[in-house]
Amino acid sequence: MALIMPFVSVAISILYTPFLLLILCIIFLASIGKSLGVRRLYVNILLKLFEYGRQHIEVAKRIQRHDSSDEEDEPPVPPEDKPPSAIIKENGSLNGTKMSVIEREEILGPSPELNYKRSSSQERVKNGHTPDHKGEVSVQNNLEFHLSHCLDLVKAGMESIIEDQVTSVFEAEELRSWNLLTRTNRQYEFLTWRLTIIWAMGFIVRYMFLLPLRIFIFFVGVWWLLVCTACVGTLPDGPFKQKINYGVSIMCFNFLSRCLSMVITYHNTHNKPKNGICVANHTSPIDALVLMCDNCYSLIGQRHNGFLGLLQRALSRASPHIWFERSEVKDRHIVAQRLKEHISVPDNPPILIFPEGTCINNTSVMQFKKGSFEVGGTIYPVAIKYDPRFGDAFWNSARYGMLHYLLNMMTSWAIVCDVWYLPAMRRAENESAVEFANRVKGVIATRGGLVDLMWDGQLKRMKAKKEWRELQQEEFSKRLKGE
Repeated sequence: MALIMPFVSVAISILYTPFLLLILCIIFLASIGKSLGVRRLYVNILLKLFEYGRQHIEVAKRIQRHDSSDEEDEPPVPPEDKPPSAIIKENGSLNGTKMSVIEREEILGPSPELNYKRSSSQERVKNGHTPDHKGEVSVQNNLEFHLSHCLDLVKAGMESIIEDQVTSVFEAEELRSWNLLTRTNRQYEFLTWRLTIIWAMGFIVRYMFLLPLRIFIFFVGVWWLLVCTACVGTLPDGPFKQKINYGVSIMCFNFLSRCLSMVITYHNTHNKPKNGICVANHTSPIDALVLMCDNCYSLIGQRHNGFLGLLQRALSRASPHIWFERSEVKDRHIVAQRLKEHISVPDNPPILIFPEGTCINNTSVMQFKKGSFEVGGTIYPVAIKYDPRFGDAFWNSARYGMLHYLLNMMTSWAIVCDVWYLPAMRRAENESAVEFANRVKGVIATRGGLVDLMWDGQLKRMKAKKEWRELQQEEFSKRLKGE
């Protein structure tokens, strides 16, 4: 045993030294806000692998179609001749838009004034006009009910059953091409032996090398955050403490971003918020991490116990944050008062809020809660768009727990995203909080290439309100009366 111990100590030192040097290098680069470009080079290599895999998949599919057509003695159907119903949704494109299976003529919203894309026939019925047998429009003083008057609504309802706007945004995006992750698409890894080799090597890299390294960086990063915030917390309150906290916060969160191989591109940094309220679309719990790698923010949320509570207390030592007890979260007056108190201090960091209140799958923006738009002050919109080719950042909390989600994130290739800082916005004099929230939401959706939806994200957990149905019924009765 005595002879073995020196060899064991040498082996441990050989394994320990590279990790120590790696951690020191990451801390140093994070502290000065620099990067060696290794992650961007890694991402570019992945793009070439994805393109290579896509070409081989297309070749394999053409061979399979050719073989099947020879057996059946029928010519293959060219892709461009497919009917519209055969087009599948292709999310994950660079512009962020998504394709629909059906073309809608009307979409019913939570209230009649939010209905849009109304067909011409409905406009005629609403104004007391109906087409005659020649197709011309004539005015009817006494509008009679015809079964055709309700067909547009029936059609809209059937379209919603086939493809509604709500449930689709709570499912993971479908990619245009395979990204070598079997959990995001069909099992293409067995089409050819080349794809099988590439997928097997990628599996080994992700689970045998990247996962242990990322877990190690995560635990070291959390420990480093606790130590740094504790040191900053000993300083007296004032401009000096805030300046130190700004640099320490960016350093610590940049370090933590390495555990997910994040590659973040920030646009229009001259619009970066300095105070007030910063609002952003919400895709993942790591949205805050993405933004705090470039700026210092105050956070708002429910007070927790355990590991999350430990992080909350650590962050509160160094910077002002707003944490509520469970009984206070639903009290809008308490929340509004705390927000007003925070933004009334000019030296406080901007407070980061995700008004949707739930995670959306990186394709759309849903209804913003009006609470953060009622307190006044300046609103700084921020649009976040993830590149789903490298990993799915969306957290489907109804399907996966936090540990499962973190495992998926740490075994993905990388987290690549773009962040756009938008010009500051203020509420107009005659503008309601709801109108202001919708205006901010529209700006974020346009800049991020996201679909602007009117629906409440809480429909993920609850049914549509009874009042919404009653409003649509009242609107339909007005159409029949010719009002």
